[in-house]
Amino acid sequence: MSPIKILVFFFFFTVRNRLREIVGASTNWQDHQQVLVERASLSQYLAQSQDQLPAKRMKDSMIEAHLPLGSQPALREKYLNSHNSVRFGRILEDLDCLGVLICYSHTWNEELQRSPLSIVTALVDKIDMRQNIIYPDCDIKCTGHVTWVGKTSIEATMHMSQYQDGAYTDVLDATFVMVARDPENKRYHINKTKRVELSTASLLKVAPTAEERTLIHNLFLNTLDTRLVSFRGRILPPNSVWMEDAKLKGLEICHPEERNIFNRIFGGFLMRKAYELGRANACAFAGCRPTVVAVDDILFRKPVEIGSLLLLSSQVCYTEGMYVQVRVHSEVLDPLTRQHNTTNVFHFTFHLEKDVPAVVPQSYGESMLYLDGKRHFDGTMRNHC
Repeated sequence: MSPIKILVFFFFFTVRNRLREIVGASTNWQDHQQVLVERASLSQYLAQSQDQLPAKRMKDSMIEAHLPLGSQPALREKYLNSHNSVRFGRILEDLDCLGVLICYSHTWNEELQRSPLSIVTALVDKIDMRQNIIYPDCDIKCTGHVTWVGKTSIEATMHMSQYQDGAYTDVLDATFVMVARDPENKRYHINKTKRVELSTASLLKVAPTAEERTLIHNLFLNTLDTRLVSFRGRILPPNSVWMEDAKLKGLEICHPEERNIFNRIFGGFLMRKAYELGRANACAFAGCRPTVVAVDDILFRKPVEIGSLLLLSSQVCYTEGMYVQVRVHSEVLDPLTRQHNTTNVFHFTFHLEKDVPAVVPQSYGESMLYLDGKRHFDGTMRNHC
């Protein structure tokens, strides 16, 4: 597929329509079973080995897409928030769609009418913001291409800029990792290296470092009531908030309207809902307006089925100066079996307009969340230095 330039009136809608054409998906939910049957026949076109596939250049997957917020005022309503700037959750949805389209551009076989691959988002590695505000009355340009390919995983890097004062200025850089499944979207492969790295360093499996253990012990000592000779007497230090009091929860019913081209819940929708809950929590915690600095390490562990109850739980897990680190845990509940399954964990770094209170853990579990939040925050700050 040659480089594509998508000039859109409605970016999100147009890109999704193009994706439907590539995989042969229907716009009608009632047709989803028939589509599965039709896509099953495409298995015969899957390559048996990577050697059977033609070499591709980076520019073969290059896509430039435009979101005309400045020249098409009617489009702004969908993207506008109450502070007269662009809703970042909508941008997350658009980036997710564009990343998938970029990967299909890399894998496209011009001899076939439909792609035998089912490409879905596996990981949002990093989204780094280059400006604090995305303006609702200025056109946006997105460019992106494939930057790395494994056996079944693809990395797409995207850059967003906005037209202001006669020139484009940087807005954000994003790196998504996609995975290829079979035509029926069943066999699941994920970026193994990244998954192993995240798992190896996880505090769920590995003890904190000596430095981290000292930090947690000092936090604990600062909460002891010196008037009592007991470890049970805990008091909140000045200008601090217990972690237990820095939570916010939400519930979403997963309707067919939010499905992707493979009739699972659209990953961009999950990111938008998690971001909006995380931002609301940061705002309620700090008492002022937050702006997003970075999004990182969003691992899509399991697909979310239509009809699921999606439970979202956000936690302010670390603060420093004018920054807040928020973790959003996403799980699905089967109302019939009452079984809970984690689908995603989201990490957001926000900047506030003033210094914020310290967040203080009480239990060992909260202490691990605190350290995990500090690790993500430190990583974000290193990237922005």
